[in-house]
Amino acid sequence: MIARPYLAAAVQLTSTPDLEGNLAAAEALVARAVQRGAELIGLPENLPQICETQEEAAAAVPATYPRAEAWLREQARRHGVTVFAGLVAPGAGRVRNLLVVAGPDGEIVARYQKRHLFDVDFGGRDVHRESASVEPGDEVVVADLGPLGGLGLSICYDVRFPEHYRALVDAGADLLAVPAAFIPHTGKDHWHVLLRARAIENTCYVIAPAQVGAHNARRASYGHAVIVDPWGVTLADAGDRPGLALAEIDPERLAQVRRQLPSLAHRR
Repeated sequence: MIARPYLAAAVQLTSTPDLEGNLAAAEALVARAVQRGAELIGLPENLPQICETQEEAAAAVPATYPRAEAWLREQARRHGVTVFAGLVAPGAGRVRNLLVVAGPDGEIVARYQKRHLFDVDFGGRDVHRESASVEPGDEVVVADLGPLGGLGLSICYDVRFPEHYRALVDAGADLLAVPAAFIPHTGKDHWHVLLRARAIENTCYVIAPAQVGAHNARRASYGHAVIVDPWGVTLADAGDRPGLALAEIDPERLAQVRRQLPSLAHRR
């Protein structure tokens, strides 16, 4: 359970094929969030790099993953805060799309492997087959953040599957992490709606870091990193440029909503 009020930040950035450039941009935004008082900082899906093709990105993973995880642990340890980020790790033939959480001591608190893969066809060049290079996970993971609460882990396309979030709440989640690289085609109509729905139906805070803008000639992301409260109110929105969404996580607000609207207790 969340023990006290604190500030959380959802980072928004534009990853490219340049690993070191991406980490430098993320480092500056993490430092800005810490300066503003954030104790829990989320970074988006595919933080290390976004390439033009899945094959190109997968080929780079053996080199990029150790560097990216070491960087994540160092950021958490240096600032004495909890940091989570979407990383990509080697797998058995395909890669694994991971959400990794590092605690204030720099140790890894939890790893979650994305369960639902983005295989869609909107016609023309707007076709996505995440499963061609990514292997799905099968475990529901809640990271115990001590006084900051239970953080239920998910990644991007997972947000369309409410049963995943109900399982997180049943496992003790007070907050839901949804780092993403939502495409503009779906983001403009679905991103805010889905995040608010997950917050409302589970009476949880939602922290959704996001990729934004053009990553290369073929890839772009919608942006709008947000933090949503348990009533479904959007507390902060980073808009359509790199930056931060920063808001207070308040245990009294969480308790109030769950007391006034005890829908979790009314399930049949």
